[in-house]
Amino acid sequence: MNDIAVSQLPDNAESIVLGMGCFWGAEKRMGEIDGVLRVESGYAGGDDPDAGYYDVLGLEKQIRMGVSDQRNHAEVVRVFFDPEAVSLERVLAGFWENHDPTQKNRQGNDVGTNYRSAIYTQNDDQMTVARQTMARYQQALTEAGKGTIQTEIAPLKNYITAEDYHQDYLAKNPNGYCGLGGTGVAYPGLASREKAADVAPALDGEALNFEQQLVVFEAKDCAFCDQFKREILNDWQSEVAVTTTLTPEAPTGWELAKPLFATPTMVLFKNGREVARFTGYKGEKTRFWEWLGFQILTPEQQRIAFESGTERPFTGSHLDEKRPGTFVDPITGAPLFRTDTKFESGSGWPSFFNPVPGAITEHPDDSHGMNRIEVRSASSGIHLGHVFNDGPPPTGKRYCINGNVLTFVPDEDEATQ
Repeated sequence: MNDIAVSQLPDNAESIVLGMGCFWGAEKRMGEIDGVLRVESGYAGGDDPDAGYYDVLGLEKQIRMGVSDQRNHAEVVRVFFDPEAVSLERVLAGFWENHDPTQKNRQGNDVGTNYRSAIYTQNDDQMTVARQTMARYQQALTEAGKGTIQTEIAPLKNYITAEDYHQDYLAKNPNGYCGLGGTGVAYPGLASREKAADVAPALDGEALNFEQQLVVFEAKDCAFCDQFKREILNDWQSEVAVTTTLTPEAPTGWELAKPLFATPTMVLFKNGREVARFTGYKGEKTRFWEWLGFQILTPEQQRIAFESGTERPFTGSHLDEKRPGTFVDPITGAPLFRTDTKFESGSGWPSFFNPVPGAITEHPDDSHGMNRIEVRSASSGIHLGHVFNDGPPPTGKRYCINGNVLTFVPDEDEATQ
């Protein structure tokens, strides 16, 4: 077994090896527990004493094909802790709470024996505490209506330190998502990170929009969740109802298509059932809005918005709309044009001489043998139309827009009449 550097650890430091699925998220979660000194990613529990990452992946493929009966390693983390600052039971409470031990040979989307739930002990005392905590947590799971724990508890065998690029992976690669494990059930009487009373309950399905509801599944201390909130949620104007939750459970009475494995995860429900999900957030706002657009726009709107299509003249929406109000992006709800900038151009498409400041972006377009300037929505990136230099004063511009990718919102005075 490859040993690990312990020169920086106190003499009384202890360690235990835990399998919680992908070790990137496990490393981060276990490192957040008070009293944990260091967390290292590795492999353990398999037959090969010198395996690396690609050896583990390769063997897993052979096992699935039925051409190998060799026992594979699990991705694990070795958790070093100060026993005077934190008990082994509290460390294991964090283990139980931060992954789903009822899933056999998988965690979320990661499937295989290499992602199995496991506790690998180094002495009899650890084995005793591991079994005791499993019994306590199973009771809590049963009371919550959850399944049976599938965790392997065994003496440590063939521990191997993972490659350097796997160590502190989420700290080195701060894009994407935070690993989300857990059943939402707190370890009884000794929650690792928060009191059991503070565990977020499931959302009340009856209080949400049953017809169409977007739910953002978050986690505490998830930087990517905070980024999504800053860049998307804090200025939410879409007509799609949205809410957030800290539990991985579906709203009461509703159904998730499969377990969550990361945060943030945005799930769109229709009639109480999941119809689509968007996992992780890398600051790519356009990609998120495109995903949502494919869920809520009609096929004709999608053709225009995402394929730079054009509706036939005099067939689109809003051609004769003259009420005071705002034309907004059909996905984001962001304002694009005001009625008082709309004019009759005779072209067969809604035309405007000025957009809302910052609402659009312009791009050269040489398609169809023409030299034009394409107009896109700044908020979602969807195609809107083109701009020409034959409009009325004061701008002299004609923003020729596909009416089917506009949503009209009348001013409040108009809406109440």
